[in-house]
Amino acid sequence: MDQEDRIALFLDYENLALGVRDHHGGRAFDFRPIADALAERGRVVVRRAYADWSYFDEDRRMLTRSHVELIEIPQRMGASRKNAADIKMAVDAVELAFERDYLSTFVICTGDSDFTPLVHKLRELNKRVIGVGVEKSTSALLPPACDEFLYYDRLEGVEIPVTAGRRGRPGRAPAPEVPQQPEPEPQPTAEESARDVDTLAVLVAQTVAGLQGSSSGEVTASGLKRTLLRKDPTFSESDYGFRTFGELLRYLAEHNVVELAEGPAKGDPEVSLPERGDREAAFALLRSVVLDLAGGAGAVALSGLKDQLRRARSDFSEKKLGYRSFLQFCKAAATNGVVDLRWSPDADDYLLTPRS
Repeated sequence: MDQEDRIALFLDYENLALGVRDHHGGRAFDFRPIADALAERGRVVVRRAYADWSYFDEDRRMLTRSHVELIEIPQRMGASRKNAADIKMAVDAVELAFERDYLSTFVICTGDSDFTPLVHKLRELNKRVIGVGVEKSTSALLPPACDEFLYYDRLEGVEIPVTAGRRGRPGRAPAPEVPQQPEPEPQPTAEESARDVDTLAVLVAQTVAGLQGSSSGEVTASGLKRTLLRKDPTFSESDYGFRTFGELLRYLAEHNVVELAEGPAKGDPEVSLPERGDREAAFALLRSVVLDLAGGAGAVALSGLKDQLRRARSDFSEKKLGYRSFLQFCKAAATNGVVDLRWSPDADDYLLTPRS
């Protein structure tokens, strides 16, 4: 138990409840998906929700069954109850951060950018901050401020209503049209998901390369996941169709994006970029294309060369190999003796010549 994260949960309930009702076809907010997601991340020891509960009478019973403490912010004449709830929630969170040293993680459930200073302050106090919000009602300023951000819409157990069927209650005519409209959607979704996985492979390869370059130690799967979350707090392998991060890494290893080896702890493998295979094949492709374009003793300009490589092999991507730019890839090829690379003031470009 000592290794578990202790979590304090704070819900800006009006923001969440109205966000769900406005963007989920009038459905009521369900606390269970949030509770399940946090159970995977640690032990929730504080659960508080802030609102004027006279507006959410039905919701009170649902939250009470989930052992959430309801903080009443009554509406007062001449005062903004929403601002009062926000201030009370922020004060309580900072107070707990100072008084409860054992609390390691604070979960702020809101999409309101007004809580961004609270997130910054909690992180200054060495607390991990997880944000939770409804995707369409969450300010773009809030997720980057958090260590991790969970969109309520994407949590396991949240059902998203079909937009086409939301307003066709009285008539029967729209009924047969509803199943027809979603049918064309899976095809572009599948294509987009394939492109997404390809983009993810580039992100992982670049991140592993950056970690290898910035530290002398090995890159573990857990360290890689933490770094990906720091880059994008909304990152989740489930968005790409993988159940676990380990499953994602095994998929990328099968496609030669990364290599996996036994790590310092069981279930936490070491992740590295392939030293051979694809990289050597890419270097050979570069030399072959430069040789064809150079003809005799001529040189080939760097500009436009990448397009020539893609004509020869459509799936070429230096970023999948961990290189941040095509120039960096060519410099690596020159270092490995594949080509010569030099800057030409006359051509105002880098020139490549094949080595014999």
